[in-house]
Amino acid sequence: MFTATTQIRVRYGETDQMGYLYYGNYALYYEVGRAEAIRELGFTYRQLEEQGVFMPVADLHIQYFRPALYDDLITVKTLLKELDVGARIQFHSELYNEQEQLLNKGVTTLVFYDPKLKKKVNMPAVLYDRLLPFFK
Repeated sequence: MFTATTQIRVRYGETDQMGYLYYGNYALYYEVGRAEAIRELGFTYRQLEEQGVFMPVADLHIQYFRPALYDDLITVKTLLKELDVGARIQFHSELYNEQEQLLNKGVTTLVFYDPKLKKKVNMPAVLYDRLLPFFK
């Protein structure tokens, strides 16, 4: 299993009238976690796109347990629980507050897509090779 963590402070503009992180912004926090996880593997989304591989979201599931509040420092834990050579990848996201309470969790499924061929493709070999040691 591959795990990466990053932290985000809840900004005022991301909150609702109650000072809670607006529910639609959790997906943005997941995206930050995914981007940083890929960066930890030695890539960026931009580099993958320059190689002709895009990663659009195909599915998103979110569960809310307790609110993130304005100015809270949130830990975003991003996990890859399985490694599949196929055309999809699932990122599991968990958000924790500073008291280490689980606030939210979700699963985002992305597909590897070649925009020139206009079809799904398998995970790039270079990414698979970087992930493989975490699953042995």
